[in-house]
Amino acid sequence: MSGTRLSAFLKLSKRDLKYDFPASIVVFLVALPLCLGIAMASGAPLFAGVLTGIIGGLVVASISKSPLSVSGPAAGLTVIVLGAIEQLGAYETFLLAVVIAGVVQLVLGIIKAGMIGNYFPSAVILGMLAAIGITIILKQIPLAFGLLEEHAFELDSGGGIAAIQNTVLSSVNWGATIICLLSLAILIYWPKVKGINKVPAPLVVVLMGVGLASVFRGSTMQLSADHFVVIPIVSSFQEFTQLFIFPDFTQILNKDVWIVAFTIAIIASLETLLSIEAIDKMDPFKRVTPTNRELTAQGVGNMVSGFLGGLPMTSVIVRSSANTQAGGRTRQSAMLHGLWLLVALLAIPALINLIPLSCLAAILLHTGYKLANPSLFKKMLRKGLDQFIPFAATIVAVVFTDLLMGVGIGIVVALFYIIRANMQNAFKMEIDEENGEKKVTMTLAEEVSFLNKVPIQQKLYSLPKGVQAIRIDGRYSKFIDKDVIEVLKDFQTNAVSKGIEIELDAVTYKKNGVAPIIQPKKQVKI
Repeated sequence: MSGTRLSAFLKLSKRDLKYDFPASIVVFLVALPLCLGIAMASGAPLFAGVLTGIIGGLVVASISKSPLSVSGPAAGLTVIVLGAIEQLGAYETFLLAVVIAGVVQLVLGIIKAGMIGNYFPSAVILGMLAAIGITIILKQIPLAFGLLEEHAFELDSGGGIAAIQNTVLSSVNWGATIICLLSLAILIYWPKVKGINKVPAPLVVVLMGVGLASVFRGSTMQLSADHFVVIPIVSSFQEFTQLFIFPDFTQILNKDVWIVAFTIAIIASLETLLSIEAIDKMDPFKRVTPTNRELTAQGVGNMVSGFLGGLPMTSVIVRSSANTQAGGRTRQSAMLHGLWLLVALLAIPALINLIPLSCLAAILLHTGYKLANPSLFKKMLRKGLDQFIPFAATIVAVVFTDLLMGVGIGIVVALFYIIRANMQNAFKMEIDEENGEKKVTMTLAEEVSFLNKVPIQQKLYSLPKGVQAIRIDGRYSKFIDKDVIEVLKDFQTNAVSKGIEIELDAVTYKKNGVAPIIQPKKQVKI
């Protein structure tokens, strides 16, 4: 960077700092509980969630050219992370998959694959996000009621429904339940109250949860030690460095590691590109983020995160929208929020450990609801069954199988409707009747593939009685598959034998017998 450009950059940075500094505080207050909650939902160490947020701010934001995007651990990856840690058996092995996923994203950015998101049906992507929301909700319900033990729902022999009710009710921690319900109320209604809604709702939730947990101490609603956040408290830099977990590179040839890595890379890239698109629309200055550069930044971020013991990350719409609403102007805000997370981790870990897990459960329940909002289902239904069915199929498949299988099933269902629409739009049929004579005109579409062979054949051989003349118009077609031309040849022979006049307009072979020659306004025989 030349001296003049550096001077201009520093001048702009100083000008925007008065907007970015307060915005970074807001983003930090939103990000801290989300980092902890997502780590908890992912079955990973809580330290890993905060570490990922720090790297998202300090590393990704410094490389990315998105002015408003904030990266960190994503709710959309919790299902993958939870399943991957269980599948691979060791957290260190999972970290290797995160590093490889980062390398894949880096390569995608280098080869300019930033448009990859456009090749996935939007109905499937929305279905995937809704399914993730439902899964998050299902996973957090036990924590919302303070049910920390897996055997909380187990029954003694016999008892039926009454036993189930007694067992569940006896296992509920009512203090945690009250904190969760009040937290949900704050998250829903606080942003609607003018004047006080400038204070982030998650911060209010955390403060309320800490206060109520203190009030409940010594009563029947007291929370146990297992109901609180637990991150290590360090007293020296050496202790801090011992918190990092490093990947197990001896598993580099493990095929399951590579499957998880590519799954994370694809889903994280899609979620990032979708978030970037939404964030650019919210930008009051209408700036456009270079998607290839964003994939590169995310790739580097995931490599660093995986190497140090963090979680996979994406550009996160919740934090980014908070940044926009708080008046952030440049990526300085995202970088500063990463710095505040680091300071909090080093300076006030004891205060962070006062946060009840039911607060985080409420934040995740609210996040899951936003991903699977009922209005989204209504919106997809209004778009038609060709959008709603792939959307619903993806949700059901993800919830009952896994994310990768669910998305695959959703794409297959979406392809069915795409092929079906293509088959239906292969031609336009018109029937004119003059002086008692019926004349049929079939106008072929711009692209007529072998998939259109059957509907064209069925339509030609099911013409109404009394048709004296048929005209097949291929003047507007850029491609007609030779299988379709064979059908037209056969039909021409059939029509002539029945005394029906047939005109083929601009339908013929090239010398190689594959594509048509377009000859407008000229009748050509096959």
